[in-house]
Amino acid sequence: MSHVSPVVQRLRITFGKAGPLKYTSSLDVAKIWERLLRRAELPLLYTQGFNTRPRIQLAMPLPLGISSECEILDISLRERIDFVERDLTEQLLAVSPQGLTIEAIDEVDVRASALHSRVESAEYRIRFADGISRDALRQKIEGIMSRETIIVERKRKRKRSVMDVRPLIVALHIDEDEDLIAHLSVGDRGNMRPDHLIELLGLDDRHHSIHRFKLHLLPA
Repeated sequence: MSHVSPVVQRLRITFGKAGPLKYTSSLDVAKIWERLLRRAELPLLYTQGFNTRPRIQLAMPLPLGISSECEILDISLRERIDFVERDLTEQLLAVSPQGLTIEAIDEVDVRASALHSRVESAEYRIRFADGISRDALRQKIEGIMSRETIIVERKRKRKRSVMDVRPLIVALHIDEDEDLIAHLSVGDRGNMRPDHLIELLGLDDRHHSIHRFKLHLLPA
């Protein structure tokens, strides 16, 4: 017997978090989106069971305190809608909290694989508020990138483990604004947080801000 998916249409929303919203957890961001989508009266598809929830999926959790312009949310609809991106964007933003932006809304294949399984890496812009000389920052970058291994100890649920995080650092460079651009592995294949990178660079005592500006996805 063939199985027919109840998902009639899937929309992908690329959005940003800024201001106070960057201190909101991924779980709470998902709840915010649930409220927004209900208020927009979209024909959402719900999970089955006692505690039904809209079928929505965030690509990759964003650590607290980091702003972004590239977060991805997939929503599943039980009915097809004909939408104009600009109009739907305005409709959602009208009931959105301060700090939430919508960069794009696209229709994607309902058969596409789960978002979280496709996220491969992310790019971050790290800005040091009190400044650091370009030469000093370049030396730190070269010191990290020239190493074959970087063994760190991590603790999870009372268990300690060691791992080599060097393969998780894809690339580092300084841009024209003297900011550090970090391309780091994230997702199921290994996760390197930008704040952990800053610790490795020995710059965690300097005031800084972190902004995620690109997510790299594997082909569907």
